[in-house]
Amino acid sequence: MDPVSVGLLVALASGAGGEAGRQAWAGLGALVRRPFRQHGEGQAPAVGSGEAELVRLAEDPDDQGRAQALSTALAVRAALDEDFRTHLAAWQEQVKLVRTGDGAVTNTVSGGTQHGPVVQGRDFSHLSFTTPSPSSPSRPPSAGTPGDGAADPQR
Repeated sequence: MDPVSVGLLVALASGAGGEAGRQAWAGLGALVRRPFRQHGEGQAPAVGSGEAELVRLAEDPDDQGRAQALSTALAVRAALDEDFRTHLAAWQEQVKLVRTGDGAVTNTVSGGTQHGPVVQGRDFSHLSFTTPSPSSPSRPPSAGTPGDGAADPQR
C-alpha cells in the first residue's frame, strides 16, 4: 500500500478541495478514531492510532513535519491492522477525486477570432453551451421578389 501523500495531507488539513476536501478530511478523522481491530483477548496495540498526529496537523495545517508524522503513523497502523489498511486504501481511492490545487494549468487561446464561449480553467465536467452558429444573417426569401425567379403578378 502506498503511503498517504504529505502534500495531500497538508492540502486537506488546509481546507483545499472545497466541500469534497472537507469531507475527505473528516473521513480520515473518523477512520483514525476507529478502534484497532482486536488481535487477541486483552491485547492493546503497541503503536498510536494516528489521532494525535491528525490533531497536531489540524492545529498547524502547513507544517510539513506534522503531515509527515501523520503519514508515517497511518502507514504503521496500516501495516499492523488489516481492517484499517483496507479502509485506508478505500479512503485513498476516494480522495483521488478531490482536487487539492496540485498540478499546473496552462490556458492559451490563439488562432484568430473565437466564435462562442471560451472557458479557461481545469477539470471541467458536465458543461454544455448552446450558441448560434457564426454564419452571417441572411434575408429570408419572399414570394414575388424581383430577380428571384418567382412569378411576377404585375406581368
